[in-house]
Amino acid sequence: MVETMIWRQEQQLLEVLDQTKLPQECEFIACKDYQRVKLAIKRLEVRGAPAIGAAAAFAMVLGAHECADKPDFLAALAKVRDDLISARPTAVNLAWAANKQYALAVELHEADTPPYKVIQALEAAAVKIYNEDIARNQRMGEYGAAVLPQQAGVLTHCNAGALATCGWGTALGVIRSAHAQGKIKMVYADETRPLLQGARLTAYELFEDGIPVTLITDNMAAWTMRQKGINAVVVGADRIAANGDTANKIGTYGVALAAKAHGIPFYIAAPVSTFDFSIASGQQIPIEERAGEEVKYFRSEQTAPSGVNTFNPAFDVTPAELIAGIITEYGVIQAPYIENIKKLQEQSEEDF
Repeated sequence: MVETMIWRQEQQLLEVLDQTKLPQECEFIACKDYQRVKLAIKRLEVRGAPAIGAAAAFAMVLGAHECADKPDFLAALAKVRDDLISARPTAVNLAWAANKQYALAVELHEADTPPYKVIQALEAAAVKIYNEDIARNQRMGEYGAAVLPQQAGVLTHCNAGALATCGWGTALGVIRSAHAQGKIKMVYADETRPLLQGARLTAYELFEDGIPVTLITDNMAAWTMRQKGINAVVVGADRIAANGDTANKIGTYGVALAAKAHGIPFYIAAPVSTFDFSIASGQQIPIEERAGEEVKYFRSEQTAPSGVNTFNPAFDVTPAELIAGIITEYGVIQAPYIENIKKLQEQSEEDF
């Protein structure tokens, strides 16, 4: 598996894989300050909720270096945190990691810890977030593999693999674990417009790992379910509300509706850090809308009239009633979601 990011401790810089250039080029970007990490998140050079969270954790380390000599270290670091969080509003892992790092800095600063030691602690915490993400994904993969049938035909949307995390993946982590158990017959990957994360990234990951994959366009999903024996859908998530409503890459809602019509179980795979326990339903999830040029152009090639109107939300929200189960590192949650997500929150708070 290709690494999503590399922390260079000696140089105090973060190298992130530029996912906008895959699969043609495998190139890393050297981020020497937090602003470059923020730009990488905004440009989708680093993407996927868990990967964004880990990148934000390391960005807070870089930001702390920039704030170390300022008269009010915490106030300066708070500005770094807020600036990072503004990069993308939907993926909750970004705010989760930045706030977690800031809370640690506050705790240490109030104990009269000098800034250089605060920075060391933030670095250790970022490395821990990175390593724990991989371990959590692997546990999630085992739980998810258990719900998939033998000879599974699985459809997935967007990219929720190693490239979207620190390694192994969420939805693709489930598929990887199931493939290791000999359960996967075929994975059907939606291309996922407008940036083709499914075509460029998911198909690339699975093909490189020797997992059988067939690429389809987004508007083929329902027909593929009917014609190709799909018996499970597994996707990732960018934010999950307390009632189980889930935001994921635009097009996921349509896939869930098609799965319901065909009697196919639709699963979400996401770590606890992707849950937003503070919001009651998906109606409160902010939906990022991106530039219309992403729809009217593919890379430098114009594909639509210059003056045409566009609607380009990056995410949609799948209602909990369409979800057969939410696969987490603690197990698979099923309805009633409000009750069981509350139990998950209480269980996870002991670890976080």
